Amino acid sequence: MYDSIILNIFRNHYTKGLNNFEFNRSEIKEVANELKVNLPKNLGDLLYSYRFRRPLPIEIRETAPSGYEWTIELSGKAIYRFCLSKINRIIPRPDLMKIKIPDSTPEIIKKYTSGDEQALLTKVRYNRLIDIFLGLTTYSLQNHLRTT
Repeated sequence: MYDSIILNIFRNHYTKGLNNFEFNRSEIKEVANELKVNLPKNLGDLLYSYRFRRPLPIEIRETAPSGYEWTIELSGKAIYRFCLSKINRIIPRPDLMKIKIPDSTPEIIKKYTSGDEQALLTKVRYNRLIDIFLGLTTYSLQNHLRTT
């Protein structure tokens, strides 16, 4: 369902040679109605999924020139932008030594966390992974950022 909706939004705006274009959140509902597919319960999850969790459909990825990829960025209140960006990945270097860090997450916390990104952030905080990586003390200020 997500793929068909985002693919149709892309098709409605994209023409060869464009490197970015904007679309409105309301288009998700319009496209879902056109396709006669169930509307996601959480419209934001559709966009969040493609921004952080899963790749865009292959048809969209194939329109990007070599060395570039399509990303979805925030552009305003309920406005988003498909943007061609240089591929930027953090890849571990095989020549660096691995540092093993014992899991210090309390058992009660492990018992009640699920497998989502919030559970992962909990483990990162309890094990002070950011502190170790940066070499300084860090504090968690906010876990979710409201975009509406």
